[in-house]
Parts: sequence; C-alpha cells; structure tokens
Amino acid sequence: MTTTATPTRPVPDIEQADYNPKSESVAAKRTKSGIFHAVTLALTCVVLYPALWMVASAFKPNSEIGGANTSLWSNNFSFDNFLTAMDGIGGVSTLTFFTNSLVLALGAVIGTILSASVSAYAFARIKFPGRSILFGMMIATLLLPFHVVIIPQYIVFQQLGLVDTYVPLLIGKFLAADAFFVFLMVQFMRNLPAELDEAARIDGAGHVRIFTAIMLPLMKPALISTSIFSFIWSWNDFLGPLLYLNTPEKYPLPLALRLFVDQTQSSDYGAMIAMSVLALLPVLIFFLVFQRYIVEGVSTQGLKG
Repeated sequence: MTTTATPTRPVPDIEQADYNPKSESVAAKRTKSGIFHAVTLALTCVVLYPALWMVASAFKPNSEIGGANTSLWSNNFSFDNFLTAMDGIGGVSTLTFFTNSLVLALGAVIGTILSASVSAYAFARIKFPGRSILFGMMIATLLLPFHVVIIPQYIVFQQLGLVDTYVPLLIGKFLAADAFFVFLMVQFMRNLPAELDEAARIDGAGHVRIFTAIMLPLMKPALISTSIFSFIWSWNDFLGPLLYLNTPEKYPLPLALRLFVDQTQSSDYGAMIAMSVLALLPVLIFFLVFQRYIVEGVSTQGLKG
C-alpha cells in the first residue's frame, strides 16, 4: 500500500512580507522634499528680511530707526510717516514725483517696444548687406560699460540744450539703444516658422503687413517681458535723472527719496522709508500682473516650424 505525500504550502516569511521597497522609496522622497522645502523657506526668509524690515520701519517713529532699538516691530505703531511722505518735500507734492516717474517709465516702455521690435524684425527677417556685421556690433555694445559714455553723452546733450529735460532719458529708448531687448526679440523671431512670411508674401503682403499682422501677435511673450524689464529699470533709475535733471519739479521718485536725507540738518528717515514702500507698489503690481510671461519670453521659445 502506497501513501501519497500531501504537498505542503510554504510558510510565508513575515519579515520579508512586511518589507516594501516602494513604500521605503516614497518615504525617502517625502523626507527629501520636506528638507528641501524647509531649507528653501529659510533662505526665502533671509532674502525677504530687508523688505520686511523696510515695511515695518515705515510704521516706526524716527527715534526708533537706526537707534539702539533693533526690534523688527515697534509698539508705537503709526501712519505719520506715510502722511509726511504724501505731503511731499521741497514744495513739490508726492503726486508730482509719482507722475514724473510714471511718464518716464511708460515712455521707456513704449519707446523700447516700438524701436526694439522693428530693429529685431530687420535683423531676423530681412536679408541686407552687412546684416551680420551690424548685428555683431550691436551685441558688442552690451560689453561697453555705461560709465564709459556718460561724459560724452552729457556733453552732447548739453550742447543741444537738452539738459534738465526728459529727452536724454527717453531718446535712447526710441532709437533701439538697448541691445539686450533687440537681441531678445531677434532670438524669438528666429524661432518663428519662415513659412508664415512666405505665405503672407504669396497673398501680396509686404514687410509692414507681415510685421504688424503676423509677427507682433506671435511676439506677445517677448513684448510683455520687454515691457516688464523696461518699466522696472526706468522706474528705479537713479543715475540718469541725477545727471540730467536739475529742477525738483521734474524729479522722479528715486531722486525725491534723496531729498528726505539732509546731512546738514535732521533727516526724516521714516518718511523716506514710507515713500520707498509706496514706490515699490507700482513695480510690484506691474510684475505680478505680467510675471507669468517672463519665463516664456526670456526663454525665446516661439512656434516650431
């Protein structure tokens, strides 16, 4: 009589069954992500601390700014600095300073967009003798420090009687003097399909029609990025107005802030900081509204043919 052995089922290894490499990998990723976000948050706090100090100091009295009291917040919370800043200084209202800065910033944006886009279209889409040489010379101006041309430019504008006007601050914007923006738009246009131009020419369109009806709508990211940078640079410009403007009624905000600091008399640092906070608001709003176009415009990734 033979007996048939009954097959036995293997006993599962409990320790081996509980081990899950996938769950361990997920836990490790979560730990790394938490550490990364914690470090990023700490660095962000360090970077933003000066801005936070400026906003907090705008509500402090002058006696607590730059004195022995180093605390961030003050018990003497007050809006007096903002009221003083809004009253203006030197007989000129703060609204005048804001208006001057706005005129310069908007003029710079309009001039830069018009001149840089037209120049970029010529370099990117029109073949003419010496195009490569002229484009290389334009790029080479990026290596030329601004301080090298300060004295020659000032002499030229003085001889033309344009000192103490906005012309020296804006004329370069309308003449495509900012090579960076021209280069930005050239690179963007070169990524646009050439078939668009050919199809437009078949329909009888010239360069003006191609530029206005085809190129400008497709260049929206580059145009908005140019507007953002041009607005911020012009709004914060201090050296240019300091050189060419002599009348306080024509001062923009950067020069107006200097009027609150007088080394011969008492300086109103509280009002200066309060006006600095107010001066940041237009730039901040302008940036937040259009910031989503910055990466797309700077990366110059247009349509691929």
